[in-house]
Amino acid sequence: MIYAESIPAEPFLKAIQSVGFTDVVAVPDTHQRSLIDILSKHETPRFIQAATEDEAIAIAAGLIVGGRIPLVQIQHAGLYASVNHLRGIAEDGRFPMVLLIGLLSRDAELLPHEHGGSMVRLAQPLLDTFDIPHYLMEKEDDLNFIELAYQSALEREGPVALLVGVATS
Repeated sequence: MIYAESIPAEPFLKAIQSVGFTDVVAVPDTHQRSLIDILSKHETPRFIQAATEDEAIAIAAGLIVGGRIPLVQIQHAGLYASVNHLRGIAEDGRFPMVLLIGLLSRDAELLPHEHGGSMVRLAQPLLDTFDIPHYLMEKEDDLNFIELAYQSALEREGPVALLVGVATS
């Protein structure tokens, strides 16, 4: 059974724009390469390339302080690498930010918790450990989760994650 399918970059961009994100702070991610390519060609939202996930979270927090609405785009390895900043800045600092996290090498025929690779299998439990709500984006219809995640981040005054099931197209 196929659980996840590729979400095309163009509708993804439209969904991001419709929520009103002013900036996308991204760390290079081959899983979301097509989305990064299209984002970098548009003025809105502004595309900001960060070197590390810690830097992306810190930049996003600064943008929020400045009245902007950033989206942080990383892959799952970056989730693990940025746990301290995610907890210390985003969660403890009560910054309502949305993280778009690519599940690189995800097998679309398995649910994430069934995956043999620990990076995919443990991403949701890691977010649960930090009480960070998350949505699994498995198909184009799941683009509505972007708005839900943003509203949830505002309500809880903290981060919310969107996990991109397979590579964008």
